[in-house]
Amino acid sequence: MKNIVSSKYNSSRKLTLVIAIVLFAISSQVRALNLGQLAPDFTLKNTQGKNLSLAEQRGQIMVLNFWASWCAPCRKEMPVLQTFHNKYKALGVTVWGINVEQENQAGQDFLADLNLSFPIFFDAHNKVSASYQVQAMPTTVIVGRSGHVRHVFRGYKDGYEKKYAQVIKALIRE
Repeated sequence: MKNIVSSKYNSSRKLTLVIAIVLFAISSQVRALNLGQLAPDFTLKNTQGKNLSLAEQRGQIMVLNFWASWCAPCRKEMPVLQTFHNKYKALGVTVWGINVEQENQAGQDFLADLNLSFPIFFDAHNKVSASYQVQAMPTTVIVGRSGHVRHVFRGYKDGYEKKYAQVIKALIRE
């Protein structure tokens, strides 16, 4: 009798473990930002007060840059993004900067010195950054014309602008 009870208990534990592993795998896939997946849509108000939606940008190559005022690499990267905005805008490339801080005054102060002309947004509730699985500052996501995630860059170092240019040029040629 003990062997039957023990056998049923072990089978039940194994089944529970298998179910837990499957559920974890499914939830991880749903949450993860994967290359090739449709970029999560969002609507945010830019610093000029205009609501813009990612879905409305379909047909453009989107460079989404998640940044914070306390991030030194973000400060180095912003002029690079402005250069890409200026250089590739006429070819269908749009750059959006998305601040992830809950208090936007520090972000406003950060921007005051930078003379940026691409749209800047404040994701004060971190809903957009959560849907993009932002875990490093800065994070730059490049979305192709079809609306699918094509590249994700976490962090920024000198020289990344060459990688960005290579990706953007390849997407322009598609």
